[in-house]
Formats: sequence, structure tokens, C-alpha cells
Amino acid sequence: MHTIFVIGRVALVLIFVISGAQKLTDISTIATQISDKLVIPGALQGLVSQVEGLTGQKVQWLFALLTGIVEFAGGLLIAFNVGTRWVAAVLVIFTIVATYYFHDFWNMSGAAQGENLLNAEKNLSIIGGLLMLVALGSARQPPEVEHVE
Repeated sequence: MHTIFVIGRVALVLIFVISGAQKLTDISTIATQISDKLVIPGALQGLVSQVEGLTGQKVQWLFALLTGIVEFAGGLLIAFNVGTRWVAAVLVIFTIVATYYFHDFWNMSGAAQGENLLNAEKNLSIIGGLLMLVALGSARQPPEVEHVE
């Protein structure tokens, strides 16, 4: 495996590992942030009530937990080259959803708009890197080098 590819893969997903670990250590704060954005359709209220009854937790708390797990475990799986293509695809979807709901700069103005535009652009770059992992997978084969004679 090409060493530079491994370093790049680990560097790319380090943001998910760190962010996921932070979320898992402060689930209540993340649940509060999610509750500001989460709208449960009326048709799903019964299901949500059942899930909350079974788990003893609010759905926002469960989403916060799931978010932390997806980021932390997804980042580690890619770093250790396990299911790279599939996990990268999941993180692409996760990053798109997170960008849409939590960095919606088009609904903001002033400093908040600039900060969230920058975060959305950063996420777009991360999505690009993850899409390369979807395309290349584990890249177990070293890149082909053209020989010039």
C-alpha cells in the first residue's frame, strides 16, 4: 500500500474521529443542537414515541448518539482500511446532511453567514476526499507508473 495514500486517508478522516469522540463525551449538548433543527413529520410521531419509550431517551439524544458513533467509528474504520468504500459513502451522505442542516449559510447574514460558508466549503472539500476513497477503495495496488524510454 502506498505510504502517502495511507497518510492522506488517515489525515482526511481524523476530523471525524475527533469530532465523533467530542460528541460522544457531550451527547446532551449535541442533542440540544439537533433539537433546534429536527422536525419529526406527524406520520412518524407514533414510531418516535415507541422508540423513545423503548430506549427511555428522547429521539434528539438518540440522534446525537448515532451522530457521534457514525463519525467516530466511520473515521476509525477508514483509518484502519476496513470497508473503506462503503464507509466513505456513508460519511459522504452524513457530511451532506450535516452541511445542509447545520451550515445553512444561505439562511444567515453577517459573521454567521461567513463562518458557515467557510464550514460548508470545508465540508465540500472533505466530501471530495471521501468520494476519492469511494472510487479508489483501499488502493492496495500501488499506482501505476509510466516508464519513459
